[in-house]
Amino acid sequence: MASAASLTIEAGSHISLHFSLALANGELIDSNFDQAPACFRLGDGSMLPGFEQQLLGLKAGDEIESLLPAQQAFGEVNPANKHRFPIAKFKDLLEDDLIPTRVGSVVSFKDAGGFDLPGVVEEIYESTVVVDFNHPLAGKEIVFKACIESVIAADVETVEIKV
Repeated sequence: MASAASLTIEAGSHISLHFSLALANGELIDSNFDQAPACFRLGDGSMLPGFEQQLLGLKAGDEIESLLPAQQAFGEVNPANKHRFPIAKFKDLLEDDLIPTRVGSVVSFKDAGGFDLPGVVEEIYESTVVVDFNHPLAGKEIVFKACIESVIAADVETVEIKV
């Protein structure tokens, strides 16, 4: 059996890591370097596939920094994810005195499964409102940094105990 220090990350590995995401200009989006490490199983959906690809083959103690193109991060901007709605659907939101809906406001819709689907108001016209349902980071290059704390083989069962 290999020692824990020599295990490399592969599909299904249990991983504990610190990570950060930033825009190419250095603007920090998310980081857990000042918190407890994130723990997950590679491939469980906790991370986007493009970020997971960067982890394959790494070991505990390894550090990486990669500039990922948009298609490997949050995807390209998809024009089909921009929708035009009749302004009547937004009448109450547009007239709300406390929190008026404007360009840049996030609005939430329910999808067919009943889940919230947030979108950003992109344009407001006399008779329509354009809402962009692309991820806010779509179309952007992302700097992914990670420091691997531990790797447990894919075939080892783990149990998380919250204290």
